[in-house]
This record gives sequence, structure tokens and C-alpha cells, in this order.
Amino acid sequence: MRFITPRKAAQGLGASGTGTEHHWFMTVSAVGLAILTPAFLLVVGSAIGLPREGVLAYFGRPYPAVVTGLFLIVGMVHFMRGTRIMIDDYLHGTARKAGLIAASVFGWAVVAFAVYALARMALAAPLN
Repeated sequence: MRFITPRKAAQGLGASGTGTEHHWFMTVSAVGLAILTPAFLLVVGSAIGLPREGVLAYFGRPYPAVVTGLFLIVGMVHFMRGTRIMIDDYLHGTARKAGLIAASVFGWAVVAFAVYALARMALAAPLN
């Protein structure tokens, strides 16, 4: 006969063993997004209405490029981790596997295209 106290049962961090880690990751990334979102909106808002050369020069500067890159990377990783929990809860079998693959491919594709676009704009910007 095993005697397991409620505390001993809770020390395993849940059924998967990573529940606390996931919760903290989501909390920290949400706080990061709460800080990055207004900065990103200001950066993009400042670029609205500029001609093509102006946009290239604007995103060729470090601050707008870094804020945009951080916002997209942190946002997409947060999206992928959150989507994984939703898929794990509501899909089973082959649909679960396909959903996890689709969410990961979509998230990393957005990150790759965003970083590529920022790099192209930085390289196309005129040097002062």
C-alpha cells in the first residue's frame, strides 16, 4: 500500500512534468509582449505613409528593426506554445499530430519570413 500525501502528489509538476515551466514561460512571454506591443505599434505607426525608400531607411535603423524582430519572434513562440496546449486538449490521434506540425510550421515560417524581410530592408537601406 502506498501513502501519497497531496503535497507529494503535487510535487511532480503535473501529469507531463513540465506544467510549471510552461506556465512561467507563457507568463514571462506575455509580459514581454505587453511591453513590446506598444513599442511595435509606435514603430509601425511611424513608418505608415513613408515612401518605399523611406521605409527601407527607417527599418534599416537598429531600433525599429530590433523591436519588430523581437515582437514577431516572441509573439510567434508564445503563439506556438499556446496553440500546442489547445491542440493537446482538443485534438487526438492523427489530427493532434497534424495540428502540432501545422502550428509549428506556420509559426516558424512567419519568424523566418519576418527575419528575412528585416534583413533585406537593412541591406537595401542606404548607408549614411
